[in-house]
Amino acid sequence: MFDRICILGPGLLGASIAMAAKRKNLTASVSTWSRRQETRDKCLQQHWCDRVDDSPEAAVAGADLIIICTPVSTIAPLLKTIAGAIEPNALITDVGSTKGLICQDAAAINLPNGCFIGSHPMAGSDQTGMENARADLFENAVCFTTPMTDCDAEAHQQLRDFWQALGMRVHSTDAFEHDAIVAAVSHLPHLLASTLCNHLAETHPAWGQFSGTGLRDSTRIAAGDPTLWRDIFLQNGPAVLASLDAFETSLKQARQAIEQADGERLFALLEKGQRFRNQLANGCERKDGSQ
Repeated sequence: MFDRICILGPGLLGASIAMAAKRKNLTASVSTWSRRQETRDKCLQQHWCDRVDDSPEAAVAGADLIIICTPVSTIAPLLKTIAGAIEPNALITDVGSTKGLICQDAAAINLPNGCFIGSHPMAGSDQTGMENARADLFENAVCFTTPMTDCDAEAHQQLRDFWQALGMRVHSTDAFEHDAIVAAVSHLPHLLASTLCNHLAETHPAWGQFSGTGLRDSTRIAAGDPTLWRDIFLQNGPAVLASLDAFETSLKQARQAIEQADGERLFALLEKGQRFRNQLANGCERKDGSQ
């Protein structure tokens, strides 16, 4: 599908993409770059890596697919850095969990060569780093693509085909609609899990020893990288705040039902929540439990 794929930022997602692309024969070679020398040295020892460069500009030279897998706050600046080194007709994408600001900034760069189309493969986990990469990470997971209004249709189809070849279910939408969706189904759950853990740490730190699997299951994602999630919340602030407002309304309904000893209303709320959770378990949840 591609002669050379370049991975900028070979962490969990970047390394997993390279492993999967090599396993499925989607590329002849993979080049990579990381800002850290120790990560570049580690890449040289990986079976999925054919070339490691000391600069992002050198890494993208000759690549016909470039995937930026760095934190969301660095994606647009890195795209600007490599702009002059991108080959004609190259396809550039990213794996950021937010899309609105990234796509806006990408459009403002006005690339002299290549075509940028945003992507968000929803296949991460609370684990990070190249050492946790897996070639099957993307099987049956959702991937968003967020083409801009002037997007090249052929390039967009090529990008969709690539993610589908990795085993993903691709959904294309507007960048800001994407941000509203993931704020509700990904960012809000993480914020709630982290806030609950923070609340318990501040008020009853010793009580954790009495918890069962319920607390661990419901707060698993709070183990995610705080730096990464801080940047996601800041980049997607308006959509996250809108989701928080809607959630506070739902929480108030549950609180009122308890305050008023309204068992019928409380049962209805719990039953509706149960049905939604069963729907996830029956069709939408990954087999390995990753998000």
